[in-house]
Amino acid sequence: MEKIKTSLVLEGGGLRGAYTAGALSWLIDQGIEFDSSYGISTGAVHLTNFLMKSKKDLKDFSVYHITDKRILGPKAILRCGKLVDYDYLFDQIMTKELNFDISSLKDCKGEGFIGVYDLSEGKTRYLSTRQITMKQLEASTSLPILGVIVNCDGKELMDGGITDMIPIRKSAADGCNRHLIITTKPYDYVRKPAKPAIVWLMKKVYPQCDNISKDYKIRHLNYVDQINFIRDLEEKNEAVYVYPSKTSKVTRLGGTSEELGELFELGYSDMEARRDKIFALLGKNV
Repeated sequence: MEKIKTSLVLEGGGLRGAYTAGALSWLIDQGIEFDSSYGISTGAVHLTNFLMKSKKDLKDFSVYHITDKRILGPKAILRCGKLVDYDYLFDQIMTKELNFDISSLKDCKGEGFIGVYDLSEGKTRYLSTRQITMKQLEASTSLPILGVIVNCDGKELMDGGITDMIPIRKSAADGCNRHLIITTKPYDYVRKPAKPAIVWLMKKVYPQCDNISKDYKIRHLNYVDQINFIRDLEEKNEAVYVYPSKTSKVTRLGGTSEELGELFELGYSDMEARRDKIFALLGKNV
């Protein structure tokens, strides 16, 4: 008889991650845990709060704090020269206002992994949440061009979503055979190819890494591969794929607290609507 190894797979999505936060709150309410969990970009931050069973932080971070004008926009540009001030987000909001204690992750049940793009290696690699630092978590969310390179132990790190928008391949490679996948984009979403100007800019901004512009050029193809892989797993009853059932005004970088709150509640209700399938996937009684 096949041994079941369950996994939770989280896409990024910037402010749209409020949907993920709502979905994870539902999982906490059901007492559901996983053998392994994987998060990319904003999904990595929400994953850490899920592992620590921090329902309050899931909502506070994704609905209220993330709209702080000092994080995103003109104030961020004036402070750090970038559109997004990741240092303020992690040093002030998470550490001081939410009292986020990353050291507590080492004692959490189930192991999590966050994806980071390593500029020195020109590829995405995964770090265990039991050993990560706050700077590594920050790196996992730092978008190219909009954010900064985060230096950690001699490595130059950024958002792993450059190649792995949905870390389903990593989950399967680690031997997981029952996957709960939560994305922030609708089922029929089509990722467009990167504009040539963006690919050119990648070469200029990151001359130390030849691969990053090449990876960005085929990013849309990687996304198609990841979605098709998920749908194949669904057909084999090895995955449940959860995505927003309604459209939202929230974008990667824009949204009001009211809109984010609605998206959070949508994530929760969409999970409830898939309750039977989720419980069946994980071999649990409804």
